[in-house]
Amino acid sequence: MAWMTYISNWFEQDDWYEGLQRANMSQVRQVGLLAAGCQPWNKDVCAANGDRFAYCATLAIYIYQLDHRYNEFKLHAIMSEHKKTITAISWCPHNPDLFASGSTDNLVIIWNVAEQKVIAKLDNTKGMPASLSWCWNAHDAVAFVAHRGPLFIWTISGPDSGVTVHKDAHNFLSDISIFRWHTQKKGKVVFGHIDGSLSIFQPGNKSQKHVLRPESLEGTDEEDPITALEWDPLSTDYLLVANSHHGIRLVDTESLFCITTFNFPSAAASVQCLAWVPSAPGMFITGDSQVGVLRIWNVSRTTPIDNFKLKKTGFHCLHVLNSPPRKKFSIQSPIKNHYTSSTSEAVPPPVLTQNQAFSLPPGHAVCCFLDGGVGLYDMGAKKWDFLRDMGHVETIFDCKFKPDDPNLLATASFDGTIKVWDINTLTAVYISPGNEGVIYSLSWAPGDLNCIAGATSQNGAFIWDVKKGKMVQRFNEHGKNGIFCIAWSHKDSKRIATCSGDGFCIIRTIDGKVLHKYKHPAAVFGCDWSQNNKDMIATGCEDKNVRVYYVATSSDQPLKVFSGHTAKVFHVRWSPLREGILCSGSDDSSVRIWDYTQDACINILSGHTAPVRGLMWNTEIPYLLISGSWDYTIKVWDTREGTCLDTVYDHGADVYGLTCHPSRPFTMASCSRDSTVRLWSLTPLIAPLQINILADRSWEEIIGNSDYVIQQGTPPLLCGKMSRDIKQEIEKLTGNPQVKRLRWFSECLSPPGGSDNLWNLVAVIRGQDDSLLPQNYCKGIMHLKHLIKFRTSEAQELTTVKMSKFGGGIGVPTKEERLKEAAEIHLRLGQIQRYCELMVELGEWDKALSVAPGVSVKYWKKLMQRRADQLIQEDKDDVIPYCIAIGDVKKLVNFFMSRGQLKEALLIAQAACEGNMQTSHVSAPKGSSYSDDICKEDFNELLHTVSKELAEWYFQDGRAVLAACCHLAVDDIELAMTDLIRGNELELAVSVGTVLGESAAPATHYALELLARKCMMIPIWNLAADLLLMIPDNELHLIKLCAFYPECTEEINNLHEKCKLPTIEECMQLAETAHADGNIFETIKYYLLSQEPEKALPIGIHFVKEYISSSDWTLDTIYPILDLLSYIRTEKLLLHTCTEARNELLILCGYTGALLAIRRQYQSIVPALYEYTSQLLKRRKVSVPLKIEQLSEELDAWRACTQSINQSSEDSPYTPPSESQRMVYATLLKRLKDESLKGIIGHDYVTGSNLPSHSDIHISCLTGLKIQGPVYFLEDGKSTISLNDALMWAKVNPFSPLGTGIRLNPF
Repeated sequence: MAWMTYISNWFEQDDWYEGLQRANMSQVRQVGLLAAGCQPWNKDVCAANGDRFAYCATLAIYIYQLDHRYNEFKLHAIMSEHKKTITAISWCPHNPDLFASGSTDNLVIIWNVAEQKVIAKLDNTKGMPASLSWCWNAHDAVAFVAHRGPLFIWTISGPDSGVTVHKDAHNFLSDISIFRWHTQKKGKVVFGHIDGSLSIFQPGNKSQKHVLRPESLEGTDEEDPITALEWDPLSTDYLLVANSHHGIRLVDTESLFCITTFNFPSAAASVQCLAWVPSAPGMFITGDSQVGVLRIWNVSRTTPIDNFKLKKTGFHCLHVLNSPPRKKFSIQSPIKNHYTSSTSEAVPPPVLTQNQAFSLPPGHAVCCFLDGGVGLYDMGAKKWDFLRDMGHVETIFDCKFKPDDPNLLATASFDGTIKVWDINTLTAVYISPGNEGVIYSLSWAPGDLNCIAGATSQNGAFIWDVKKGKMVQRFNEHGKNGIFCIAWSHKDSKRIATCSGDGFCIIRTIDGKVLHKYKHPAAVFGCDWSQNNKDMIATGCEDKNVRVYYVATSSDQPLKVFSGHTAKVFHVRWSPLREGILCSGSDDSSVRIWDYTQDACINILSGHTAPVRGLMWNTEIPYLLISGSWDYTIKVWDTREGTCLDTVYDHGADVYGLTCHPSRPFTMASCSRDSTVRLWSLTPLIAPLQINILADRSWEEIIGNSDYVIQQGTPPLLCGKMSRDIKQEIEKLTGNPQVKRLRWFSECLSPPGGSDNLWNLVAVIRGQDDSLLPQNYCKGIMHLKHLIKFRTSEAQELTTVKMSKFGGGIGVPTKEERLKEAAEIHLRLGQIQRYCELMVELGEWDKALSVAPGVSVKYWKKLMQRRADQLIQEDKDDVIPYCIAIGDVKKLVNFFMSRGQLKEALLIAQAACEGNMQTSHVSAPKGSSYSDDICKEDFNELLHTVSKELAEWYFQDGRAVLAACCHLAVDDIELAMTDLIRGNELELAVSVGTVLGESAAPATHYALELLARKCMMIPIWNLAADLLLMIPDNELHLIKLCAFYPECTEEINNLHEKCKLPTIEECMQLAETAHADGNIFETIKYYLLSQEPEKALPIGIHFVKEYISSSDWTLDTIYPILDLLSYIRTEKLLLHTCTEARNELLILCGYTGALLAIRRQYQSIVPALYEYTSQLLKRRKVSVPLKIEQLSEELDAWRACTQSINQSSEDSPYTPPSESQRMVYATLLKRLKDESLKGIIGHDYVTGSNLPSHSDIHISCLTGLKIQGPVYFLEDGKSTISLNDALMWAKVNPFSPLGTGIRLNPF
């Protein structure tokens, strides 16, 4: 196994514990990622191969991969090695794991997508690689060309590696816009030029340069650039060519003759991109460049067969996936279809469109648009499989939360737009009109004014009214000079400050009246209004100084000038919690903290290695400051002693903006030159505080004042407005306030993405009145008793709402679309008649007619059944009305589930449960309700199946909180709780479990136990004891806690007393008594609590070895003993006298860990645990009744017997396990009893597991593969494993994978 090479030296020695650090993980967790859009300036910026597609923003390449289980594309990796604009990407035709990219700094890179790493780099190419492509005729060569040529060919490996020049392709008379290799004919290549001509080269033939210009251009020097070129896949010589103005031609490159010219419906249409459809010979598609119309053509006709308007903005590039994603999993194996035969008269003839006999090709097109949108369009089904609408395509300079709404985030970008995002769904809700040039800074109007002020590089400043969607004010006092910062006063909504390269900071009212012009000796980059004094403003200047001005006087001189920085000062930020404290970030790579009242710099934070840009104070913890820098990192500082608490490496370029919302103070957003916005949770920084809230500690241990908290060594306390408001509200309550306290704190400490939704469901389950549910409840996952009600009213709303004359923002649906959507909802609710009426209104008579008889008529049902089966086989959505009319709910639910449309399946199943479907009964005697009950039960089971599947979809996507919501929606409390635990949302699990009470108790207790382990890490032992005391049956837990407590005797006895355990001295006597009585368990228990816990080791180990020597031992007998022994304090365990017993303990814990991992289905770590145990057996001196051969036999048997579950069908042919393997595996299973908590089985996935990091690449020492999502560092400070693997490992084997005997504690 890969990992052994990393750490085999650990296993060799026995004195490894010298100089080990404590294992740790990053404090700041990434919880959301807003990917960039696709850049609109270069040609080949999207590519696809197999089940992946890629597109590039300006500096990074985004790779999406098909998740076969759910048939959807997910962001798999972000590649960001390029420092300048990427010009082209090309996927290797022979190897789906490789692709090449070029950039304007004359760099070509070859990537391995599977391993997410650079394979080869070609620096300072001669000329910029404006276009590039893999050579079809050579296995590992990439060709690239600068604007005028020549064509360079870089052979990456092998004897001929290096760069050569194509012998003919050079000395062109016009710039090259695009080139394409022929896929079949070796070495044939065509170039398209800016003047509209083509150049064709083919080995053994005469070169054809600058031929086939459109006839209208012959003899003129007008330019009509070639915008797209594609060889006909079925011919050696035919080529499809698009010119910017002249449209599309099919040309024969052999006879140099134009075969067909294709005509557009209107003269205004022009084409940027085209692509052949591999699954349909002779078909190709084009995208219009003015407006997003996708046209489908056949070479036999000069006009398009079909046109779809997909978007308001024009196409930029197109790529057809050669193998369209097919459904990969089905819940039940499809039964042989016995309804239709080839001669059956029930098969209707295919419906012919007005274009007779051309059916739409089944295929998926990757579409990139000029506004940065990227999507995957299913042409056969005419729907988006995936659409990433409108990402920024350039550097994002600033981001800010809306003052009265923590779910709305505005971003300002180099691409000239401000976009407002909903951070729960990560979609754009508003976008500023028009292009403003470069936007450097934005500032929301205070309160609910719903306006944003923006600052630009050349066009002054503006105010955008977000709801009205228009610019309502412009400020031009700085002329054409760049405005670097704009700040709307928090305390006085009439004042706006801007600072500019002209050296002025200008204060004006919102109607444009200038109040002050503060002149600086050089450019001013940053300004910030004080949050405690409405008339104070600070500025950062190029002359390295920070100035403070008092706006209430007429003087234009600063009150204070702070000097100390050694390079220009960029941003300045006042502390929201401490009067007179401000910070500044500078190009000298440092952050300085200034105290206005003392006229002094009170701290210098150094650690960044490049200029500092982003700055943000936390609004609750007065000493917490975050900074972002051009060194690509974000640093978290404790400003009391100037220490850096954490460094985040996930961004792929300079970090510019940092922001958080006061009502969700521990969720931070950051933006960067890598064009992404990322969301972070800072709650791990205040873990003890969060646990104080759970343990129902007094207010003094939760809320404090700033002056107290900023003393060094004080634990974190909340000092901001949010926490004070919660406290005030709770003090007004009568009765038990703990429920409200848990909910309110949980909502503001948890990141977005489901915690509000979860608490709403908890309230519904506890019987809260529906009228108290918030307005946005119906937008999330609803409790099933509301699902039908809310969707019905939504359908009615869609029917009646007439569009307002302004339209409603982005991509508003037409009236037809609204009616259609309403019809679809009514249909899913079983309201067939309403569906028919709406369909008639839309003119779709055939659908209405085919459904109407569903209210009766037997023969129709049979026909419809056949039609339905046929449609299911064709995987067509038309099947839905048929199934509903004949009441075949199961078939429909399975159909939806097989396609991964889980939300649809859920709605259908629930409607059936509520009796809205006309179910087809088999001959039930009249008047019997017997079959109805059976149906009800069946549907209920179906409903739970679908909910589970939907929950699993969220869970696998790293969204454990939403997974828990799915379970709560069908009242499945245990599964909801275990999903939170498996997602390591322990604090949330305990909060929700405490509120739900008895029904959640077993899971709550498990979460408390894991949380107590986390406290031992922090370390806060008293708090750990408090948590364990909340568990009813807690003696063993408390014994483990006290055994591991590393303090002096007096301290230990105090903890014993708190836990109601005997003193150390008494424990020694109790142990000796128990030993004399032959009571093993009691002996071990009390020795562990005595002065000499190591005495427990040989006794326990001896017992376990004896026991597993017999043939019929079970795990449950030995696990409790090994679990107890693992709590011997590390320094005692590492004594030289314990060496042999310690090694035996590690081996036995490793082996039982592997068995537990099998029981819990922790597929990813079972092999590693077996390997770890074998390595220890091999390298340490021990005598245990385990053989290496036996271990490898068990592992092989496990692999063979579970492979069908673990592998997707196409990876490797399925070989059934041999008889002996079945026997071995059966014996294993006998040793494992069932888990007491059912839902705990299955892989752990923490929030953010699927979010790719950019620059922070770690290789797991368990798998040898790159870690996706959060990383956990082991105790040597170098070895890493994924946090998910660390959590699962620690739940089944307490000791580190490095074999050191140090406990692993990743909770």
